[in-house]
Amino acid sequence: MKKRLSAACLGALILLFVWFIAARFVDIPVVPSPFAVIEKVGDIFFSAIAVHIAYSFGRILAGLLLAVIVGLPLGVLMGWSPMADRLLAPIVYLTYPVPKIALLPIVMLLFGLGEISKMSLLFLILVFQIVIAVRDSIRAIPAEVFYPLASLGAPFRVILSEVLLPASLPKFMTAIRVAMATAISVLFFTETFGTQYGMGYFIMDAWLRVSYLEMYAGIVVLSAMGLALFGSLDLAERWLCRWQERG
Repeated sequence: MKKRLSAACLGALILLFVWFIAARFVDIPVVPSPFAVIEKVGDIFFSAIAVHIAYSFGRILAGLLLAVIVGLPLGVLMGWSPMADRLLAPIVYLTYPVPKIALLPIVMLLFGLGEISKMSLLFLILVFQIVIAVRDSIRAIPAEVFYPLASLGAPFRVILSEVLLPASLPKFMTAIRVAMATAISVLFFTETFGTQYGMGYFIMDAWLRVSYLEMYAGIVVLSAMGLALFGSLDLAERWLCRWQERG
């Protein structure tokens, strides 16, 4: 854990150094100094940025929670039951490749410009990754792993808790991590429509007001949000998948 934290700090320092050199070399207001941006973040964080962070985090967590509630049991069902997989796989394969941002007009027409449309789009981005990852993980489990339990009369809930879920957790966490980057990008885009709260709105509003320091402050905060989310996923994976840690 300490090594990861040290590596993250070193990477941040390198990025700040490159940014500082670029700002000094270009020397235009469009590329401010990173130290001026960090100072701006400190000046306006509680008065202007904190509420936007709360809205963005709330949308992400709501979309993720809904995707897990739907995607995890659906992936387990498709991985365990060949019949369910034959019925549902064509639906997944037909809808999964569609760029979810292309569904934004449909989602807004169905659910309006409010919170439901934003969370629905995040749900669509995350749920397919979860379904496919969990299904493939369960299908990859050798039959001899769970057949002894079944032959001894173990109920499905025991097989699920002792074999299926632990085996699918690593790919499940990886799927969330991969989809989260796309989810944050799409969230930024959706927050420019029908809302006055969220980091996407804050950044675009600062850009339209030609407030470059605030715009960069929003971008830095959005990057920090992504770092916090990925760091939380790493910690969750270390806790949930302790059995796969290397000595």
